[in-house]
Amino acid sequence: MAVVNKNIVDKYTLNMNNIIIEVRVVSRDDKPVPDYIVSITNISDTTKIILEKIRQDFISRANLNDIEASEDTRNENIREKFRREIGELVTKYFPGCNEKTRNMLINYISEENLGLGKIEILLRDPDLEEIVINNSKEPVWVYHKKFGWLTTNIRIFSEARIRHFATIIGRDVGKEITTLNPLMDAHLKSGDRVNATLMPISNFGNTITIRKFAEDPWTISRFIRFGTISVDAAALIWLAIQNELSILIAGGTGAGKTSMLNVISNFFPPNQRIISIEDTRELTLPKTLHWVPLETRLPNPEGKGGVCMLDLLVNTLRMRPDRIMVGEIRRQREAQVLLEAMHTGHSVYATIHANNASEVVTRLTNPPIDIPKPMISSLSLVIVQNRNRRTNKRRTLQVAEILPNGDPSILLQLNIHEDVLEKVNESTTMIDRLELYTGLSRAEIELDLRQKIRILKWLVKERIENVNEIGLVLSKYYMGHLKLE
Repeated sequence: MAVVNKNIVDKYTLNMNNIIIEVRVVSRDDKPVPDYIVSITNISDTTKIILEKIRQDFISRANLNDIEASEDTRNENIREKFRREIGELVTKYFPGCNEKTRNMLINYISEENLGLGKIEILLRDPDLEEIVINNSKEPVWVYHKKFGWLTTNIRIFSEARIRHFATIIGRDVGKEITTLNPLMDAHLKSGDRVNATLMPISNFGNTITIRKFAEDPWTISRFIRFGTISVDAAALIWLAIQNELSILIAGGTGAGKTSMLNVISNFFPPNQRIISIEDTRELTLPKTLHWVPLETRLPNPEGKGGVCMLDLLVNTLRMRPDRIMVGEIRRQREAQVLLEAMHTGHSVYATIHANNASEVVTRLTNPPIDIPKPMISSLSLVIVQNRNRRTNKRRTLQVAEILPNGDPSILLQLNIHEDVLEKVNESTTMIDRLELYTGLSRAEIELDLRQKIRILKWLVKERIENVNEIGLVLSKYYMGHLKLE
């Protein structure tokens, strides 16, 4: 019998309501992807057996309809009632435990019976980006920030339970998933985005895909420290944003487009009104900013009450925005309204699915978007994000300016072999615009770029990475009060 070599490549702990959970990422010779293994460390196996007895005792007493109602987070009274009943059972089986231990055991049983069960553990791990239930036969999969796709030691053992999870998620935000309506997009109260499908649409079983909302969002200093973007490129983008030039961020699925959109918002001045439009809110801007987030809404089952991206775009132009951020451009009318906004003096920042700068222009000028090429010249920069699926590294692939004829000119290009963003061409159009509209000479623009590079390097050196801390630093910069230590 062959010996299977195992190697623990990472290990850390999570605290979920005083339940201590150990996470181990283990690679094995006999598996194509590592395992993500969770285990509760501060509850013994003997205690777990007793807790399972309490859980069964609780289920036999409780009304099934009440349990289902309690999983709707709006029904706080029923949830509190169940916690009291579980607490009475814990006191009966563990009469000598102190209050802290008692609460921890109540939390453990509550997590097992109410809400999403062990999926709640995965939702608490900040290193996870995606949580995927494919069916009841496979383990739950997760996408880890460091290690990519991993299989877990968590399973949902029935299709009915997966469907039940999807139902309670939808019910919490006024959506439903049924045999007649087997697809659902929703989100948790935490902001995590959820997609669910039911059999037979998904052939192998019911599915749930959760894209986690970043509680600690990416910031420019973290991007630089992790090598996602160079200091020179970041300074150039900062220069463009400070001077109200519009930017489009492109890339494939999972390349980090929304993360980059969030990162460049670090450079917004605090004395301007920013309005963001998304299908599901993913952006988190510094608290120092004057920010109004808007979100689309799907119609109800009767087809009423829907609010689409175009509705919000048109409305946003009546809200006196200085900056407009859009989650993703998909359709012609959305692109037209955005480009018209640029022509009328608004600064616009948006994302689009495209793999390079030339493809961005091709997508914008062909169906279904089909914008006349000369109209694109109101766009100043295109930033292209890329994820190398072999190394799992996300990088800025290109920074390009848009010429007056609508063609892209690559300014910075990633040297993939050296993992370095290299200068390809000098800027002409962007620098000409800055000279025309700001009165700055080329020498003054170069001096400004050097100052920005110095500030960015200081942010990285001092490990100032929190979005609100960076917001404070940038506010001081714009007010002329920033003094580097």
